[in-house]
Amino acid sequence: MCVMPCLSLGMLTDCVSMARTDRLMRLMDALRRLPAPVTAARLAAETGVSRRQLYRDIATLRAGGALIDGEAGVGYNLTEDPALPPQSFSRLEIEALVLAVGDLSRTGDAALEMAGRSALARIIATLADGQSRQAMHTVLRSFRTPPARVDFTVDMALLRRACWEELALNVRYRDLKGRVTEREVWPLGISYSDRTLMVLVWCCLRQDWRVFHASGIETACLNGHSFRPRRVPLLRDYVARPANG
Repeated sequence: MCVMPCLSLGMLTDCVSMARTDRLMRLMDALRRLPAPVTAARLAAETGVSRRQLYRDIATLRAGGALIDGEAGVGYNLTEDPALPPQSFSRLEIEALVLAVGDLSRTGDAALEMAGRSALARIIATLADGQSRQAMHTVLRSFRTPPARVDFTVDMALLRRACWEELALNVRYRDLKGRVTEREVWPLGISYSDRTLMVLVWCCLRQDWRVFHASGIETACLNGHSFRPRRVPLLRDYVARPANG
């Protein structure tokens, strides 16, 4: 049985604040990414809020110093702060960034791919005009056979959060021989390949490292336990094992 941790008033307040910050960041990303001027309706749809909330968020960003031109009924345009020095990359660095982000589609993780595109749009928005044009007209492309990965049903957002925040999970896992076990694990890292998605964990049942196929994780949920600060030492020891060279 999965035990969900109780949230204190302070934690709830922090969650609300984080959700608001995340919403404002999504709004900034949309303003950078979409062709200007962007209508309020389009921005509201992109950030998942009502138009009334969208107008409040625009006002919040403006109050925080964002240079956003436009108004309701016309559309909005973000002007990056000219006081900030533009980032600078070599042309080959720009090509490498665009190529790497484009290759994220091979992971099968739609959220990861979207995050990469969002980050790239943010980087391009801070480039000087000449480099920005280079980023829009790169010459390097990657055309490879799509990966034959088995579909996985595990919540990738939950796995990433558990790794980042060092939170233990209760999982129900079916191995390649069809055997099912339930155990507590400490997720340490996620590996993508052309054929499968693997999750490195410390298994509390076996007191050893295990590498799970993500497609075999039938259920996973937080159990309220933390293994901080064990993740980095465990990863270091795993990499140092003779079997890993």
